[in-house]
Amino acid sequence: MDDTRTAAAAATTGPLAGFTVGVTAARRADELIALLRRRGATVVHAPALRIVPLADDSELLAATKELIGCAPDTVVATTAIGFRGWIEAAEGWGIGEELLARLRATELLARGPKVKGAVRAAGLVETWSPQSESLAEVLDRMLAGGVAGRRIALQLHGEPLPGFVEALRAGGAEVVVVPVYRWMAPEDLAPMDRLLDALAAGVGAVDAVSFTSAPAAASLLSRAEERGMTQAVLAGLRGDVLSACVGPVTALPLQARGVDTVQPERFRLGPLVQLLCQELPGRARVLPVAGRRVEIRGHAVLVDAELRAVPPAGMALLRALARRPGWVVNRAELLRALPGAGRDEHAVETAMTRLRGALGAPNLIQTVVKRGYRLALDAGECSGGSAG
Repeated sequence: MDDTRTAAAAATTGPLAGFTVGVTAARRADELIALLRRRGATVVHAPALRIVPLADDSELLAATKELIGCAPDTVVATTAIGFRGWIEAAEGWGIGEELLARLRATELLARGPKVKGAVRAAGLVETWSPQSESLAEVLDRMLAGGVAGRRIALQLHGEPLPGFVEALRAGGAEVVVVPVYRWMAPEDLAPMDRLLDALAAGVGAVDAVSFTSAPAAASLLSRAEERGMTQAVLAGLRGDVLSACVGPVTALPLQARGVDTVQPERFRLGPLVQLLCQELPGRARVLPVAGRRVEIRGHAVLVDAELRAVPPAGMALLRALARRPGWVVNRAELLRALPGAGRDEHAVETAMTRLRGALGAPNLIQTVVKRGYRLALDAGECSGGSAG
């Protein structure tokens, strides 16, 4: 099966079918988007950052020359791609061998197996590396051994790691940060603005947002503030939208604003996607209606495991009915649920006709003459009644 047919099949059978996921990543975004689409998700790509090209990064060049000129006692390598990029940039500037010579003569700590692999690929040997890939474990080891009077170089990867730096300085160390892959706001803000609009729009516009770096989360919130929509965006993130972060450091800007987050046990893209595959279907409303299993997802409905695309107006009506399954919901309340419907209750009838057609099973929703509509909930599931 070719990629197109595989994607089409995933769109109707994958665990994320019917859900919309926002992707804020710039680096490795294509990989993350492919993983999500392969599992059926609709993806809204809104890069919240852009990476400063290494060759043009004067701050990285200055930090590298400073370390060559004044040797550090310890170098902490935090990411594999960041460490490789640092070495490659130095080689491009013609000072690669000088940097490697400095690194060979110092204590070199590598955060986890992937970073250790990058260190060894550069012809170096790490002094120590934790199996946990935890920077906290690296910090604990350094503080336990004493850092007073030591000159420590910390290779960053866009994220400033203020707690790490402050702890070392509080212990008496001199810290030199090596800002590999600095990030700035994207040149094109339109995709990020569209994601912010979706977050502010409410239920169903976007079901989850993935974050792979703390600066991306901070950038999204900063842009919301610039547009005067902070409260609406935070309401979405604190409400039905799932904020999925690749790790605890990434989650900090969101948690500081009262947004709950989820993170995988392993801080990788694959586990992040698997976490979404577990969390989003678990949030879907499942009801036994007219002898069918109805699962209400973000922008679609599973009827006996068959994915049925539903227009936004239809989803708004269905959610209003599902809030009180089996109970009659009057037309006036359903009209209020319709986005931009105005005052004409005929809009409810039109949207309801389209909803029934989209579901492919008209008997799922019953018309109660002169009263309204209700989901035809299977007997014994709840007692019927009326709303309003």
